[in-house]
Amino acid sequence: MIEVLVALFIVAITLISGIKASSTLVQSAERQRSTLLSQLCVDNYLVALRLSKQLPGTGEQMSACEQASQTITLKVQVNTTPNPSFRRVDIQAFERDVPILSVSTVMGLL
Repeated sequence: MIEVLVALFIVAITLISGIKASSTLVQSAERQRSTLLSQLCVDNYLVALRLSKQLPGTGEQMSACEQASQTITLKVQVNTTPNPSFRRVDIQAFERDVPILSVSTVMGLL
């Protein structure tokens, strides 16, 4: 009888470990999806800035981006640089007020 209980305990521990491992994999996949969608939003925003062929105005603004039925909020901060022909652009991507991604770049006139 004790041997059966020990065997059931070992099986239960193994099943609990498997459930925790699969839960971790699901969370990792969700985080990777959010990062990918945020990167797409940031890339689209930067491409739109480059295609405008103008230096972006300095200041801070918020922008919403819809990707795969998910809304990503972008917080864009544009600052001047020592060279007046360039601007520093910092973009943070948020999903439900949780920061997902941060990207910084320098843009200049073409």
